[in-house]
Amino acid sequence: MSGGLVASAVVTVGIGPVSIAPDVVAGIIASHVFGIGVPAAASDDNIVWLIRVPRVLLGILVGAALAMTGVAVQSLVRNPLADPYLLGISSGASTGAAASILFGFGAGAGALALTGSAFVGAAAAIVLVFSITRLGGRLIPSRLVFAGIAVSFALTALTNFLVFASDSRDGTRAVLFWMLGSLGQARWQSLPIALIGVLVAAVFLTGWSRRLDAIAIGDDTARGLGTNPTRFRALAALVVSVAIAAAVSVSGAIGFVGLVIPHLARRLVGSNHRASLPVAALLGGLLLIWADAFARTAFAPRELPLGVLTALIGTPLLIILVRRLTAR
Repeated sequence: MSGGLVASAVVTVGIGPVSIAPDVVAGIIASHVFGIGVPAAASDDNIVWLIRVPRVLLGILVGAALAMTGVAVQSLVRNPLADPYLLGISSGASTGAAASILFGFGAGAGALALTGSAFVGAAAAIVLVFSITRLGGRLIPSRLVFAGIAVSFALTALTNFLVFASDSRDGTRAVLFWMLGSLGQARWQSLPIALIGVLVAAVFLTGWSRRLDAIAIGDDTARGLGTNPTRFRALAALVVSVAIAAAVSVSGAIGFVGLVIPHLARRLVGSNHRASLPVAALLGGLLLIWADAFARTAFAPRELPLGVLTALIGTPLLIILVRRLTAR
């Protein structure tokens, strides 16, 4: 499957308003990474190396982060219909990004200002959700979900108010497009943020595979294996939040990846987290880079928001999943 991801990455780099053959793409990448190969035309080199390679790599990283955290969240709250965005992080990132776009916070830093503002908004949402949850005492799944939903609604309302208060049509359009998700802001300098999110999710969640297996069965099972469910949920939710904040801050809100991909991964390798987490990461990356390739070409020169496309793909799968769950 990892070989399929690499091959898909090379192919999708060549897909766009200007099509570039896979062998040319591979040659350009090899010349930049290894210093070998025949030099390509300057226009092809700029398109591939400066625009599309960062975009495809960002899609892989964001898809992997969303999918892995989706696996973890569904186990932590023991709900197959749970999604990482339940924690309100996406709404917080959208609020931060809207403030940057509409009112120019950090305007001199360009795209990094947008990413930084989105990350600050996501971090604020994390703190707010945990503060509300801890006011009620123990950190239990239902309380965490309810706090996340409440914060999400509040921050969505705040984002809408910022749009209402602004008189910039271009800014309003940019906020809307960002809230629907896009990899259009991908640059080499934005990749480290997404990479941090993936590494945090991969290292901690994979290392906690046995604990996730136990808590997915029940709190009593987790206690029997020496895990404090309340403390572990808090730590795992914090890791999920950091990973999602990093992903959303560079791509906007891309839904359904963290909801649907975990189920596909479990159908392939079972529910053991040591196996399902890496498979989910690969599937998430595959889905997002192919969805992005379609989104940027289907209505060229206009670009379809990526969140719209993933919702169109994910909704039928979600309906099938709900029918199977209710039929049990």
